[in-house]
Amino acid sequence: MLLGDFVLDRGVCVHSGSAVDALGRLGVTAHATRSTLTRMVHRGLLHRQRDGRRMYYGLTPRAAALLHDGRARIWETGAVNENWDGTWTLLCFSLPEAWQRQRHDLRSRLAWSGFGPLQGGLWLAPGEVAAQDIVEELGLSAHARVFHARAADLTDIGAMVREAYDLTALAARYQSFLSRWEGPPPLSDPLAARLTLIAEWHDAIRRDPRLPVEHLPPEWPAHRAQSLFRTLEKSYLPPARAIAADLLDLRFGHGIDEA
Repeated sequence: MLLGDFVLDRGVCVHSGSAVDALGRLGVTAHATRSTLTRMVHRGLLHRQRDGRRMYYGLTPRAAALLHDGRARIWETGAVNENWDGTWTLLCFSLPEAWQRQRHDLRSRLAWSGFGPLQGGLWLAPGEVAAQDIVEELGLSAHARVFHARAADLTDIGAMVREAYDLTALAARYQSFLSRWEGPPPLSDPLAARLTLIAEWHDAIRRDPRLPVEHLPPEWPAHRAQSLFRTLEKSYLPPARAIAADLLDLRFGHGIDEA
């Protein structure tokens, strides 16, 4: 969340020491922060550049794409789907029994994109989802088919939603968020509070398929949780930015990886 908040789209790199200082306010150790930065470099998510004796870390295009996706989910898409047009995306697939890794990767990507398993190899998601992109990226186009459809009148959509999605688990994530952030603030440091708030909200919504509200139980907790998140995020933003401006050592980056 630190990189998404203060590095993304700014063309800058952050000094490792100031990243250690910032995350230390959340209780993250220096060793853990430096180890994470190194792992992200090895995974192609960060590049390094040296300025004298200081090492700076910047986002690679791959990391920027992931952060843009997270940003869209947090601030644009949201957790409440009140404008569903009645369409569904259906994906059916059949993979060889030995392809356990491919099956795991496909199911993980489908779940991230809002799909739920209806039966066997048939998954569905509300609205029009670019499922073809998923199977193409995984090299599974020959083993999957994608359709866009509407449910006929005889279909009990509420029952179908309950069958394909674990609504109890979805609601529990929002209830947990509300329990932690309603009432007295759990953290007094504005920067630590903002980064933690965004990270925990992203964790709450990252596997939410954004099901149409008319087919969810009454008093669905995502409404209240989202309202709380947006109120707190705005209140933490000015003091968090002021702290970050003093704390973070940023340099314009050129994307050269240094040893």
